[in-house]
Amino acid sequence: MRSPQSPVLSIHGLIKDVGPLSSLDGKMLRVVSGVSLTAERGQVTALLGANGAGKTTTLECAQGLQKRTGGSISLLGQDPATAGADLRSRVGVMLQDGGLPPSARPIPLLRHIAGLYARPWPLEDLVGRLGIDAFSRTSVRRLSGGQKQRLALAAALIGRPEVLFLDEPSAGLDPQSRQLVFDLIAELRDGGMGIILTTHLMDDAQRLADYVYIIDGGRNVAEGTVHELLQRNPVADQAGEHVRTLVFEAPAGLDLAAVLPDDVDVSEARAGSYAVTGALTPRHLSALAQWWEAKGIMPASMSLQARSLEDVFLDISGKDIR
Repeated sequence: MRSPQSPVLSIHGLIKDVGPLSSLDGKMLRVVSGVSLTAERGQVTALLGANGAGKTTTLECAQGLQKRTGGSISLLGQDPATAGADLRSRVGVMLQDGGLPPSARPIPLLRHIAGLYARPWPLEDLVGRLGIDAFSRTSVRRLSGGQKQRLALAAALIGRPEVLFLDEPSAGLDPQSRQLVFDLIAELRDGGMGIILTTHLMDDAQRLADYVYIIDGGRNVAEGTVHELLQRNPVADQAGEHVRTLVFEAPAGLDLAAVLPDDVDVSEARAGSYAVTGALTPRHLSALAQWWEAKGIMPASMSLQARSLEDVFLDISGKDIR
């Protein structure tokens, strides 16, 4: 359910052109084509999309880092394209590439950033929470990818922002650091912060997000809570109850489409490996079992799996590499 409070971020009909495509035709490339979304206080809002879908460009326009071509953006009630330092002081941004000075060391860098704010997060607490003290004497250029991520998150948080943008926050993190970052994000969300993140890791989005927007080809193609998206029926393209996938191994080339109702999706991913997806009921399982009995087929293996956010994403945006 969306919050009745004023959203921290509201985007309507965002358009972003870049280019030109070549020096010959002078035509611009439209990378965002009318994206609209809302992010609320006390929620984690996730933008999902394949590489080049437009999600990072959308957030950079929302942060005022890129100039939009069309549409409207309200960030904490202000237009980020024209707002001043007051708005920037209320927003935390963690970029995927970090944007950290390579020769700096973590503690002096964070101390410098903290000095720019009236009420910064206590440095010792933030350093301890994110385990930065373990590499505090190492320059940024010598940090591992996961260490840079933790330092970039600390830099984004030290001003105590009201809204936090995270671009691939768990990239390069080991399992322990990933859990640490996830726990902190959940704590910040529960404290009322609005958090907007992009990720290509569907497990992360499924675990963290309260509301999800899927962007494909620069456009919104689906949105909802994780629960709502997981109940989406890939066959009827509508909400369904208890969407599941039955996976089993059996002789190759079976014509399951003739056995099961057309309200489920049947595929043979590889020879002898079948997947039946839809709002499965005992009726579907019974029809399949009776057919197996009639044909003398005993599956080599069988499992009933809940749909994942990755399944939903692939249903919507396609399985081809882009």
